Amino acid sequence: MAKKAVASLQKGGGKEYTKVIITKKSDKTGAYTFKESMIHNDKVKDVLAAASK
Repeated sequence: MAKKAVASLQKGGGKEYTKVIITKKSDKTGAYTFKESMIHNDKVKDVLAAASK
């Protein structure tokens, strides 16, 4: 039987976190890279503002 990865985040304080995926294009090759992180809901706007600079 398959396990759901989301189920572990719904117990306890898991709903207080958001998965943020930031894309960045390389100037040298033109390829995209992705950075994934789990951020507390209070800090999401700060992280996205810093990534857009």
